[in-house]
Amino acid sequence: MSEYILKIKNLTKVYRDRKQEKLAVNDISLSVRRGSFFGLLGPNGAGKSTTIHCITGIAQPTSGTITIDGVDVVKDYKLARTKVGLSPQEFNVNIFNTTEQLMDYMGGYYGIKKAARKAKIDQLVERFDLTEHRQVVFQRLSGGLKRRAILGRALIHTPDLLILDEPTAGVDVEQRHDLWGYLRELNEMGKTIILTSHYLEEIQALCDDIAIINRGQIVAHGTKAEFMKDGKSVEEAYLEITRAANNNSAV
Repeated sequence: MSEYILKIKNLTKVYRDRKQEKLAVNDISLSVRRGSFFGLLGPNGAGKSTTIHCITGIAQPTSGTITIDGVDVVKDYKLARTKVGLSPQEFNVNIFNTTEQLMDYMGGYYGIKKAARKAKIDQLVERFDLTEHRQVVFQRLSGGLKRRAILGRALIHTPDLLILDEPTAGVDVEQRHDLWGYLRELNEMGKTIILTSHYLEEIQALCDDIAIINRGQIVAHGTKAEFMKDGKSVEEAYLEITRAANNNSAV
């Protein structure tokens, strides 16, 4: 078994329309250790979402390779997709489905048998304190409960890799810390988690490895300890690195 659950090699993604081309990700290479809690940082438009979309099959790489647990996400899309769960920033759900239905439909998509699906839903509903809300339609849930429901949906097929894109956006402070607790438990149980967040205190609290993408390129990658050397916070290191990268690109 490889030390790295995710390997990205020379990934480039160009979006094209009739009028122009946009280089969203430019020849990036990155590896994520199995069992790690990995923070992927960058400004808006830096290439984070594009990278995630290429990993999860929402977008297809223009060039380069991505493997999840040794499975190529392009050549063996169906198998690769079973190995990753995505909790997206935007709520891409039918808002009139209940919490239970969201998980049930996703379980059905992955071919999980009805009895096994129900047992998994029961487990996730209990784990994320959704028992009282399992029959409530998504539209009526609070922000924090919506995030929990989406997280449960992402975990229904027991993926090896969990990707969380701004999982606490719009969530109040108390609910954010509750979600942190759930995520720590998942990671301690061996789940590899990739987290993107503009709340850099969240990255500092949860992640052990960090990479920064800026203007489609990886400009820094290392352990949290390396980012926080000399008494810096992750936020201070992030600002220093991105400002330097922007200044260099402007020269």
